[in-house]
Amino acid sequence: MERVGFVGLGTMGAAMAANLVRAGYPLHVWNRTPGRSGPLVGAGAVVAQSPRELAAAVDIVVICVSDTPDVEAVLFGVEGVVHGARPGTLVIDCSTISPSATRNFARRLADRGVALIDAPVSGGSEGAIHATLTIMVGGETADVERGHAVLAAMGRTVTHMGPVGAGQATKAVNQVMISGTYLGVAEGLVLAMKAGLDPEAVVSALGGGAAQSWVLANRSGRMVQNRYPLGFKVSLHRKDLGIALDMAREAGASLPIAGLAAQFENGLMANGYGDEDMSALARSIRELSGM
Repeated sequence: MERVGFVGLGTMGAAMAANLVRAGYPLHVWNRTPGRSGPLVGAGAVVAQSPRELAAAVDIVVICVSDTPDVEAVLFGVEGVVHGARPGTLVIDCSTISPSATRNFARRLADRGVALIDAPVSGGSEGAIHATLTIMVGGETADVERGHAVLAAMGRTVTHMGPVGAGQATKAVNQVMISGTYLGVAEGLVLAMKAGLDPEAVVSALGGGAAQSWVLANRSGRMVQNRYPLGFKVSLHRKDLGIALDMAREAGASLPIAGLAAQFENGLMANGYGDEDMSALARSIRELSGM
């Protein structure tokens, strides 16, 4: 069994790393902010002092951090992965970042004999905890096959989408689609409540029909209660929509719903709600409706 390192122990990463420990992988971990590795250490993981030290001790490095500059720092910073990785090391980037940056990072790593596959995930904190994530993968076939067992320990569905960057492009499509779903569920629930219907009964009635969705099943309660405990931050989804909207401009695609969601999220962030779950999009719909 190959030795695995995990960089980034946030809401998603800590749960994903825990699933690797449960799967029996010898695990080394590193997080920019100390103090999040305690439960993993208790389960047998080893804490590295830097990404460089971590990379020197493992065969496969998994990264799950917030944004493109964070991935670049982890890989190529003064104490970055590239300075500790041996030729033949595989990097699996589960962050959601720019497809073009991913391709650039892969080229730079290849010069050192290190392979990269991009493997962004979808499924929220629940999926990370229960290892039911959907994982979209870009990379060379042999590299994807090598990394498959590690990915399968963290997710239920692992799909090879094409060359390096294809996973990130697919994740951008995912984020566009869910923005419309969140807005649609929020609008429907606000309409139901304004019309005097029991929103819980509405969710139950519609959950078996064409309106059924993960958002309806898992986030409608938050929208009804107007409380949005963290699952996936508004600010992170806004970052992802920025990637998607950049892709759309380059490809000549029009994304009016994603653009609208981005504007709502800008407003939420400006009002201090950027760290809430993205179901807080319902705040905007409720406010427009006088609720």
